[in-house]
Amino acid sequence: MKKQSQKFLFELMSAISPSGYERDAVRLIREEARLFAARVETDVHGNTDMVINPGGSPRVMLAGHCDEIGFIVTLIDKEGYLWVAPIGGWDPQIPQGQRVLIRTVAGVVPGVIGKLPIHLQKPEERKQVTPLTDLWVDIGAKGQKDAEKLVSVGDPMVLDQGVLELPSGLLAGRAFDDRAGAFVVLEAARMLATLAPQAEVHAVATVQEEIGCRGAITSTFGIDPEVGIAVDVTFATDHPKMSEPEKREGRVKLGGGPVLARGANINPVLFDHLTATARERKIPVQVVADGRATSTDADPIQVSRAGVATALVSVPLRYMHTPNEVISRNDLEQAVELIAHAVATIEPGRSWIPF
Repeated sequence: MKKQSQKFLFELMSAISPSGYERDAVRLIREEARLFAARVETDVHGNTDMVINPGGSPRVMLAGHCDEIGFIVTLIDKEGYLWVAPIGGWDPQIPQGQRVLIRTVAGVVPGVIGKLPIHLQKPEERKQVTPLTDLWVDIGAKGQKDAEKLVSVGDPMVLDQGVLELPSGLLAGRAFDDRAGAFVVLEAARMLATLAPQAEVHAVATVQEEIGCRGAITSTFGIDPEVGIAVDVTFATDHPKMSEPEKREGRVKLGGGPVLARGANINPVLFDHLTATARERKIPVQVVADGRATSTDADPIQVSRAGVATALVSVPLRYMHTPNEVISRNDLEQAVELIAHAVATIEPGRSWIPF
């Protein structure tokens, strides 16, 4: 991975950007995209569109969401403790005892998530997972007025976890779901800027995916592409306790290459184009089957307006929705190469009708 790209990835991973509060990530993406894109635009929701070869044909949209799961402050009590609600889908076991970073108007405020010590729990409580409603955030305030000088109701927060470099080219971090996809989309656009595609390419860092793929709904409607490729993460099954899920999700290995979805939401012609590109470029790919919705931005892209020829390219990931999601650098780089060269070889007038 080039130094500039790695620097951008690590900065993007540090952004405090839960769904609906993607400002930090959007600012980083816009700044980087202006180095190579013909046009960079952000819409009213925060979706950021990096345009390559404006005026080309067909219009192709790449989408990777830049939001993450987090929490929102719902109450500051008399003692100065913060009570919170989840943004996105949380396993309630994960947040307990974690440090947090709260994005406020004035800056970032640190805190810790508190809970009743196990020593003081009733015997039946010790056998259960403490619900999110019984967790609070301690920012060291002396009381409500003291806390309100630092934090306001509605402020968002994320777990305080940076990027960890592991052996074998692996990276661990808090928000690879789906900063990995946003990174791939931007890097594919950067590569396409050097490949002279015939298509007009809209590489979009979408928002609010974790709460219903909202950004993809509005940005796809506005761009009106003929072709759409969503980029997200998917479950790696190469770690313990995955033998049963593997039967449902398919076999996926970190370092095995990007994952291509097949199923009802995926256009067969576009899928074949991606697999042909992978063969020509000698890029390893893994294939999984989605019999119904993919639960990614690919779903709203496919059914926007009169319909879009849609594909889903995923990056294998271990430990989804935890502070230490693990991915492979090689998978990231190969996803970038696959998408960029697939888009670069799309010719005007190509039919995507599968029958």
